[in-house]
Amino acid sequence: MNPLDAPPSHLDVPKGEQEDFYSDDDLFKIQSWGADLSFRELISRYDEDELVKPELQRHYVWDKSEASRFIDSILLGLPVPSIFLAKTNNEKLLIIDGYQRLMTVRDYVKGIFSKNKKVFKLSRTEKIHKRWRGKPFAELKEEEQRRIRNTTIHAIIFMQRSPAKGDTSLFQVFERINSSGRTLLAQEIRNCVYQGPLNTLLLELNNYPIWRKMFGKNIRDDRMRDVEYILRFFALSSDEMLYSNVFPSRISLKKYLNQFMDDFNEDEFIDDFRDNFLKSIGIAYECLGNSAFHNLSTSNPDQLIERFSPTLFDSVLIAFFLAIRNKAPITNNVECQKRKLTLLKNPEFQNLLAKETMRTSNIRRRIAMAYDAFFGE
Repeated sequence: MNPLDAPPSHLDVPKGEQEDFYSDDDLFKIQSWGADLSFRELISRYDEDELVKPELQRHYVWDKSEASRFIDSILLGLPVPSIFLAKTNNEKLLIIDGYQRLMTVRDYVKGIFSKNKKVFKLSRTEKIHKRWRGKPFAELKEEEQRRIRNTTIHAIIFMQRSPAKGDTSLFQVFERINSSGRTLLAQEIRNCVYQGPLNTLLLELNNYPIWRKMFGKNIRDDRMRDVEYILRFFALSSDEMLYSNVFPSRISLKKYLNQFMDDFNEDEFIDDFRDNFLKSIGIAYECLGNSAFHNLSTSNPDQLIERFSPTLFDSVLIAFFLAIRNKAPITNNVECQKRKLTLLKNPEFQNLLAKETMRTSNIRRRIAMAYDAFFGE
């Protein structure tokens, strides 16, 4: 694993989940083709919402020097690197790679630099041809303005042909092709590929104050790990996961969460998802407080460590979700804390939290143990 992708110190992620990779035949169910598109056309499509940047994908990050250098290259007639787009089921084009380049040209033509909201004038450094230093688009000669608008950039466009529903293969395309400088984590890619009501709900719930307290950070995780844990709650609490007799004996968490977002990214599911999460997290907070998802210290078995445990999170929160659904009696805060401590001191439960965490029988067993600990007689 790239060190930049490793979980931060406040997360207690099992090693097996950090090394979750998969590949399957989805990559062979897509079609790709090339198209030369002018910046005039790309800007128009973006303004008309036909060319879209995924929600919270990436902010504009180039500084004025980088942006000016790119405009200078276009004016000099130098080749422009290709961009990658994905054609969606609703006939829009999703930007996979190339957002910085596209927005740089759009900003310059429109006259305002996105990063500081000031007039976009090219830098006055020696890296920029003296003919254009310090000039906004409006001060260029007409033929220079046309040169920028009419410059074409080669776009490689992907479209998933089979299965007709969903974008499972595009996840892997994005994962392999994106060149933004650091590897994107799974939820960052889902946020780009699986646009829709479920993705919007995840971003909404991630701002819920009680969740922020229990996750342990007021500031949202810039790699979207916190968003993925909410998705994880929805996916692992599904009836299919908990009760199906034909469910796989082991899952790739990455692939399973992709499929779940693909299958449930519809308006009809959103109200129930929101209600289930808010009720479950609310009662878990009342009973267990900020440390609901903290495991025991290995050096002091009576003390909790201040690290969020994903496997403890899904075990406990799904147990509370099932208790609400089953209308099981919920004990007071003091009793809940005692029961949690007893559960955490169980060697079998600790083993389930740390090893083979994506084996279906282990997922079901650790949730069942949490349910029995809190709501059993």
